[in-house]
Amino acid sequence: MQDPEADTATPTFADLDIDARVLQALSDVGYENPSPIQAATIPPLLEGRDVVGLAQTGTGKTAAFAVPILSRIDTTVKRPQALILAPTRELALQVAEAFGKYSAHIPGLHVLPIYGGQSYGVQLSGLRRGAQVIVGTPGRVIDHLAKGTLDISELEFLVLDEADEMLTMGFQEDVERILADTPESKQVALFSATMPGAIRRLSKQYLHDPVEITVKSKTTTSANITQRWVLVSHQRKLDALTRILEVEQFEAMIIFVRTKQATEDLAERLRARGFSASAINGDIVQAQRERTIGQLKSGALDILVATDVAARGLDVDRISHVVNYDIPHDTESYVHRIGRTGRAGRSGDALLFVAPRERHLLKAIERATRQPLTEIQLPSVEDVNAQRVEKFNDSITEALASDHLALFRRFVEDYEREHDVPLADIAAALAVLSRDGESFLMEAEPEPVAPPRRDREPRERPPRRFDDDGASRVGRDGQELVTYRIAVGKRHRVVPGAIVGAIANEGGLRRSDFGHISIRPDHSLVELPKDLSPETLEALRGTRISGVLIQLQPDSGAPSGRPSSYRQRDDRGERRHGERREYGGKKDWGDRGGRGKDFGGRGDKPHRGFRERSGERGQSGGHGSGGGYRGRD
Repeated sequence: MQDPEADTATPTFADLDIDARVLQALSDVGYENPSPIQAATIPPLLEGRDVVGLAQTGTGKTAAFAVPILSRIDTTVKRPQALILAPTRELALQVAEAFGKYSAHIPGLHVLPIYGGQSYGVQLSGLRRGAQVIVGTPGRVIDHLAKGTLDISELEFLVLDEADEMLTMGFQEDVERILADTPESKQVALFSATMPGAIRRLSKQYLHDPVEITVKSKTTTSANITQRWVLVSHQRKLDALTRILEVEQFEAMIIFVRTKQATEDLAERLRARGFSASAINGDIVQAQRERTIGQLKSGALDILVATDVAARGLDVDRISHVVNYDIPHDTESYVHRIGRTGRAGRSGDALLFVAPRERHLLKAIERATRQPLTEIQLPSVEDVNAQRVEKFNDSITEALASDHLALFRRFVEDYEREHDVPLADIAAALAVLSRDGESFLMEAEPEPVAPPRRDREPRERPPRRFDDDGASRVGRDGQELVTYRIAVGKRHRVVPGAIVGAIANEGGLRRSDFGHISIRPDHSLVELPKDLSPETLEALRGTRISGVLIQLQPDSGAPSGRPSSYRQRDDRGERRHGERREYGGKKDWGDRGGRGKDFGGRGDKPHRGFRERSGERGQSGGHGSGGGYRGRD
C-alpha cells in the first residue's frame, strides 16, 4: 500500500505527464501543485493500472481520476468511454462540473450527468449527441441500461466515487449489475473514505491487481478561528444573513457564494438593505478588483461577496468574519475560504449556512478540519429590533456633536413657533424622513398556513398508526406521514437501504422524510411525507429498484373482507398469528417467537442505520420486516 505523504518531494502537475490541454485548464483554475492523493493516483491511472484510493472527502479525489481520464480520452469517438458512478445527484453534478472545468480546452468533449429527478428528455438528447463521459447515480444508470438508451459495452474507464457511501445506501446490487455490463478490459478506479469488508470484496472481484493508495487527513484550519453553523433553507438565506449582519459585531466580512452571478445579485440586495457591499468574481477586470480590495482594506467597504476563484490570494488583515452563504462542494474549498480570516495571530469567525439536505456535509468538514462546528440559532426579531434601537440612539449621540447642529436647531425652533408642534414630534418626523418610507422595526413573519387536508377519512378521526395499514401519522419533524406501496418485496431480494437510497436519490428527499418501512413478500410499505409535490410523485413513480419499476402509489390498506395482519384480536383478547404487541418499546411477533432484532439484512445480520423493530421467524430464521429508518439527505 502506498502512502503518498511519505514522499517529501512536492511535484507539480507539469511533472505528471498530463495532457497539455488539461494542464492549461488546471492552470486556469489556479491549481499548481497536486494534492497527495492526486500526486499518487494520477501516474498509475495514466499507465492504465486499476487503483483503490482511500481518502476523505475534500482531499481532491475528483481531479485525481478526472485528469488522467481526460488525458487519455478520444474525442473522435462519439460513445461513452468513461462512466463515473456517484451515490447522490449532488455529487454527480459536482463531478460533472469538475470534468467540465478540466476539459475547457478539449474541443468536442461532452460530459453528461444522469441522475434521478431530472427529465429523461435532457439525458436522452445528451446520450444521442454522443457524450464521452457519463456521470450518474446507480439507479438512473440502471434505468437507461434497462431502456437500452445507454450502451457501456465498450466502456474504457469506470470510476466508483464514494463507494462506501453507495453501499451504505443499498446500491451494491445496482453497482454489480452495472459492472456486469462493462467489458473485462476496462480500467477501474475505486475511491472510498473507508475500507469495509464489502468494499474489499468488490475490489478483489472487479479490479485487476490494483494499486492501493491511502491519504490521511490533517488538521488544516487555524485554532484561533471560531467555526459556527446555522440551519437555514435556501429561501430564507437572505433574511438569515440580514439578521446576522445587523446583530453580529464585525469589522470586515467576506461572503462566499458558488457562482459569478450570485456575487452580483447578493451584493446588490445587501446594498439595497443599507449595507456597504461589493462583488468580485472572475469576470471583474484586474483594475476594478484591486480598487475593490483597496476599499476593503481602507474601511470604505465592509462586505465583499466573492467566489472561490476570485478570492484566491486575498489577504486583508481586517477581515474578521467569513460567511459561507453557499456551502462548498468539498472540504478543501471550505478550508481555503475560512483561511481568509484569523490572520496575523488575530481571532476570526467562520459561519456556515447549511440547508436541511446539506447537513451530512458537516461531518465531512469536521473530519477534515478535526475541529468542531457549533450550531447557533438565528437572531430573533426582538434581537434585531433591539440592535436597531441601540444603533438609532448611537446615531443621535454622534449627531449631537456635529458642527451643523446649531443651524438645524434654528430651523426646528422656527418650525415649532410657526406650527405650534412639540419638539419631540418634529424630531420623530425627521427620523421618519431619514427612513425614506421604510419601516424601522422588523416584523415577525406570519405563521405558514397549513395545506388543506386530503385525508380519505373524516377530519374528526384521529390519525391512525402505521400498523393499521395505509394510515397517516406524525413523523420526527412534526410532518404528517402517509403509507405508500411499492411493487418490490422480499422475492426481489430488496433490503431497506436499497429502498431508501433509490427513493431519496430520485425524489430528492431527506433523512427525516422517511418513517417506517415494511418489506412484504411481493411488495413493501414505506412511510413518506403526505405533502409530496406532484413533481416528486411523478419522479418516484418512474423509479426502479434492482431494475424493477416500483409503481409508487398510496396504500389503501387491507382488501375488503380480509382482516388486517395487525392488531386483530378475538373476543378473549388473545393474539392472532403474526400479530405484534409492544412491551416497553420492544415488539413481539406472537407465536412466531423471538425477540426483536436489528432490522435489515438476512437472518440475524444487522443492517446499519436501522433500529430495533422487527423479529426473526421463529426457528426457521428468515428476513426481518418493518422498522424505522432515517433516510438519506
